[in-house]
Amino acid sequence: MTDTSLMPVRTLNLVVPLAHKTTAMRTTETAAPAQDRPGAVAPLIGASLRPGDVDSTHPRSTARTTPGTRTSTTATRTTTASATRPGAAPSADSTAAHCAPFAFHHLLQAYLDCRRTKRNSASAQAFEQHLERNLFDLMHELLAGTYRPGRSVCFVVTRPRPREVWAARFRDRIVHHLLYNHVAPRFHARFIANSCACIPGRGTLYAAQQLEHAVRSATHNWARPAHYLKCDLANFFVAIDKHVLFAQLARHIHEPWWLQLTHTILFHDPRTDVEVRSTPALMRLVPPHKSLFNAPADTGLPIGNLSSQFFANVHLDALDQFAKHQLKARHYVRYVDDFVLLHENPQVLGEWLQRINAFLPQRLGAHLNPRKTILQPVARGIDFVGHVIKPWRRTTRPHTLATALHRLAHMPDADTYQAGNSYLGLVRQATHSHQERAAVCRVLLQRGHPVEGKHLTKALHRVRSATKSIATSVSKASA
Repeated sequence: MTDTSLMPVRTLNLVVPLAHKTTAMRTTETAAPAQDRPGAVAPLIGASLRPGDVDSTHPRSTARTTPGTRTSTTATRTTTASATRPGAAPSADSTAAHCAPFAFHHLLQAYLDCRRTKRNSASAQAFEQHLERNLFDLMHELLAGTYRPGRSVCFVVTRPRPREVWAARFRDRIVHHLLYNHVAPRFHARFIANSCACIPGRGTLYAAQQLEHAVRSATHNWARPAHYLKCDLANFFVAIDKHVLFAQLARHIHEPWWLQLTHTILFHDPRTDVEVRSTPALMRLVPPHKSLFNAPADTGLPIGNLSSQFFANVHLDALDQFAKHQLKARHYVRYVDDFVLLHENPQVLGEWLQRINAFLPQRLGAHLNPRKTILQPVARGIDFVGHVIKPWRRTTRPHTLATALHRLAHMPDADTYQAGNSYLGLVRQATHSHQERAAVCRVLLQRGHPVEGKHLTKALHRVRSATKSIATSVSKASA
């Protein structure tokens, strides 16, 4: 017979969840601080998907309590109890995953962001057929450091002018969103308020409103004369020096893994593996100096990727800081590579132009387009991001309206309804747009689409004529 009073007392840390009733009673624990516990695998698709802990399919009635310390008087228990319940799914986050630069739900969020406007595309549907497998394979490649961008698709668009567009594979676009979601907020916090494009809430309408506000401020609500200097960078995306851009990114991306991913995306040359989907005749419409195929090595960004738009904003932040802190320009607005400066004295604007011409090649390796450099009084109107800002009003650019009317008059009937409402939404962004909306509605009425409301804000579906309806009814009755 064994005397248990002489046996050693062992103190075991049993991480066992205690069952509590849903009461307001507080429980006091006498244990060491709780450790982070890996979450169990959650379904990838469905309303129950969440990035946090999942113990079972049933919701927990109370918050998780801190595990306590239990004293055992038997010498046969020598191991620590597991925190998992019997039959629970294995953890998706292993011990090594806690050291990973990102969690799986971050990659899933990047996928959801990527498919938001591409759900019906063939590449998105092909990826979604085996969603879980594809996401886990992509995550393993990223964590193992074996990820490499794949083939790109190149095609030419002709509006508003011929240019190349490069579309990365769907899985590569997910990686672009993953990088953007992680590093973009720190850069957005540094950008000036008048830096627009590829920033949430700062599109073309925001840029036009900011410039209109700046003009009213510079002219004391159109009571005093002022001048504007409008500039545009020559061959901006094709001429970006990747080494200069990477140095700008590295100043604020300090995590080694994320910096390496940035380097992989930035220095990937899409010309090495590309599928051209435009005819040679369309490809020849693009000027040679604007084609990425003719750019030197480590120069130029492909137009069409989220990463390229974000990198372009980071690249031109140096110009924004120069304009605000070196030139001391109070009124300055930039949208991608188009920017406008305002001042009462045109000679000051001329001096600023010379300093900008000296700054861009030295700091960014960029140059201004002399044919698009304009210095005029603001009373003549400022053509910017599809709007024309004139005294007391902001209207749609005449060329944009003429293009819209021509397309609506000649496009197929099946596309008229959607395109008409899109153009009505575009011209409504202007403060004085009644004439533009009336012109669009006249074309829609000619194509058989009625317009709703006296404010001319929405087109309706095509209505069949009364004679056609009567003929149909007569034929059905006779049958």
